Amino acid sequence: MASKPSIPKGTRDFSPAEVAKRQYIIQIIKSNFEKFGFQPIETPSFENSETLMGKYGEEGDRLIFKILNSGDYLAKANTTHLDNKDSTKLTASISEKALRYDLTVPFARYVVQHQNDIEFPFKRYQIQPVWRADRPQKGRFREFFQCDADVVGSQSLWQEVELVQLYDTVFTTLGLEGVTIKINNRKILSGIAEVIGASDKLIDFTVALDKLDKIGEDGVKKEMIEKGISEQAIAKVQPLFNFTGSISEKINQLSVLLAQSQDGMKGVEELRFICDNVSQLGLSTAILDLDVTLARGLNYYTGAIFEVAPPKSVAMGSIGGGGRYDDLTGIFGLKNMSGVGISFGLDRIYLVVEELNLFPDTVTATSKALFINYGQKEAFAAMKAIKELRNVGVKVELYPDNAKLAKQFQHADKRNIPFAVIIGEHELINNTYSLKNLISGEQVSLDFEGLKKALV
Repeated sequence: MASKPSIPKGTRDFSPAEVAKRQYIIQIIKSNFEKFGFQPIETPSFENSETLMGKYGEEGDRLIFKILNSGDYLAKANTTHLDNKDSTKLTASISEKALRYDLTVPFARYVVQHQNDIEFPFKRYQIQPVWRADRPQKGRFREFFQCDADVVGSQSLWQEVELVQLYDTVFTTLGLEGVTIKINNRKILSGIAEVIGASDKLIDFTVALDKLDKIGEDGVKKEMIEKGISEQAIAKVQPLFNFTGSISEKINQLSVLLAQSQDGMKGVEELRFICDNVSQLGLSTAILDLDVTLARGLNYYTGAIFEVAPPKSVAMGSIGGGGRYDDLTGIFGLKNMSGVGISFGLDRIYLVVEELNLFPDTVTATSKALFINYGQKEAFAAMKAIKELRNVGVKVELYPDNAKLAKQFQHADKRNIPFAVIIGEHELINNTYSLKNLISGEQVSLDFEGLKKALV
């Protein structure tokens, strides 16, 4: 007996209802992207390995799915690495391409490759799947969609102010009230590393600090010590583990802590500009919060960094994030091209909206009516009516087979179709239609205009 087919862990099939709900979220995100002036692009699902590797830090590189070269990929493999079973070094000779890990690095490649055709500042949005060789768990998948909005070619901090407003607008439209938009600045993290004498350990410091909500204070300190950061240096950042107060109060505390760091103070002033203007402009339902432990373990952020937490009633990781990357395109040869962007985590947003029961009933609405099939003549008359109804935007369909009536009505019931339209011999003679409400059982006889009015 053939074994039952399956799909890889961390991937999913989506039912019609699930796809409808996902498209509902995507449409809200897409419409607001365009409302804020962003234009759509698309990039390939896989890139040259050299485009992706080294852009996400050591941890990110390990999570990139590599694609084996076509044909006899071992023929050109480095025999020394093969004999030594050195998988890390061997990979470079048997895999030249990889599935994209995110949309930002491919976007940077796109900007460099098409720079002569782009009008800067360039505001782009992109809604496509990405892949990560991560350990699957609730809200974490190996294949998932990202919905990104980025601006390149401008250093203006008004872009960050707008992106905070974009987050607020999308989540308010989805009914997700009370999301927290966490903000920090990589310059502040650099400044902290500088004042505690650990500038040479900046990446290790920020990667560990970013895990505070996952492994706790003791876990973060343990990881920092393992990375070579001294206990004395860690003691100096102790206040960061219990940083409280309003945004204004936190910024003032940072001003004192980072007074001796030029880079750190620049980060403080950037934060002050963004937060002050967001505060004055106001947010609809989102909450802006300064989180000095927020590091986001991606090497390319250089300024403001964002992470969005769902409402506190939902146990879920971040549902969005992003930041400024002043030198990302520089790694592809295009210097002095500042950019900033944010991403919406579609799959996690779906789970949160579902858990809070925020999807409108109309999202998964199926056909409005099923035309019952009584035979060839009746089916043809039904198809003529169906064509006219579809032309005015009504979702209707014909049961394709002249099956038993009970089977046809049962089909409508299982599909949650609310009405049945009956065209039998009597209706053909009188040029009428019997419309049956499958919920109440009520049935009425109508001419076509009456039928159209009832279903529109």
